[in-house]
Amino acid sequence: MESSSNGAADTVRRALATEAVHAGREDLTAQGLHTPPIDLSTTYPSHDSRDEAARIDAFAAEGILPEGPPVYARLGNPTVARFETGLARLEGTGSAVAFASGMAALSAVLLARSAAGLRHVVAVRPLYGCSDHLLTAGLLGTEVTWTDPAGIADALRPDTGLVLVETPANPTLAEVDIRAVAHSCGTVPLLVDNTFATPVLQRPAEHGARLVLHSATKYLGGHGDVMAGVVACDEEFAGQLRRIRFATGGVLHPLAGYLLLRGLATLPVRVRAASATAAELARRLAADPRVARVHYPKLGGAMIAFEVHGDPHEVIARVRLITPAVSLGSVDTLIQHPASISHRIVDTADRHGAGVGDRLLRLSVGLEDTEDLWADLSGALGERVPAPVPLHEAVN
Repeated sequence: MESSSNGAADTVRRALATEAVHAGREDLTAQGLHTPPIDLSTTYPSHDSRDEAARIDAFAAEGILPEGPPVYARLGNPTVARFETGLARLEGTGSAVAFASGMAALSAVLLARSAAGLRHVVAVRPLYGCSDHLLTAGLLGTEVTWTDPAGIADALRPDTGLVLVETPANPTLAEVDIRAVAHSCGTVPLLVDNTFATPVLQRPAEHGARLVLHSATKYLGGHGDVMAGVVACDEEFAGQLRRIRFATGGVLHPLAGYLLLRGLATLPVRVRAASATAAELARRLAADPRVARVHYPKLGGAMIAFEVHGDPHEVIARVRLITPAVSLGSVDTLIQHPASISHRIVDTADRHGAGVGDRLLRLSVGLEDTEDLWADLSGALGERVPAPVPLHEAVN
């Protein structure tokens, strides 16, 4: 997969793996640097208060990033900006805006649309449980209509400001045709939560999505040590999001921005390696009589969902190598019971209707050896059900 690079080489098409390593770092050599610096300043000195006032006016009006020295960390930060540049290039969008968490990023999108008088949202289940709750509870003054992909066009209203889908979806890994959904949206912006796939497996903007959401806590960071969210989009919408971020304070800490930029460099390698292991584990689970059903996306990826015949809580209790914990996308393999944790906040009937059953387990496959993971997972599934003895053997 290729993407356009900006700056001095903006006419060159570079592969995703190359962009992952270099995007956001092109200026380092000229500065005599190899590793990106971490700018921890909260404020920046300026003796030209008139110029600073003009730059702040431009930001307040349209969210235009101030040219020249930074002003204040709530407007923007140089370290975070490097990550934003890198992620935008990987997703193939003009800009990206980072936030303190994935939920802060989604909240900013909803607030931006509400500020334009467009409070209605059309959404497709399943979504991440907290995203579902944020919409259903109307915590930001929005109203949601839940539908399946085929019903999106009929669900649109004059005050619809956003269509929201997640594909592959959390936790069932259900997939939607992004291009078809984008066509159904007409002029309404489509937001695709791309957390599970990452730009390594799909780039929604290439298929008509205007907004691409990530919980950067997951694969983009990749090591379970940073919490963040980011929206990749065009520059016009980025300006709106920066204004919301400035007003609400949902900024990303510079150290988190540094860790995320570092995470991008290894993102293609990590996702592809974990995906290969996940595909093999999904194959083995599908053939195991202790497993009722396996969900694994056609797109591939490092996420597996599976339903067990036995008690899913016992599986959680018996893993030893695999980490029983929420979140996903780390270098180590994580398992959790969505009905108890990530989707506990979703109404039971709505959760079941979206395919999130009580026996469903979600596995985020990491970078461990396949055989070691299978040994732990197989042991956690418990006693194998004895195969029926063939009649002729029974007679003999």
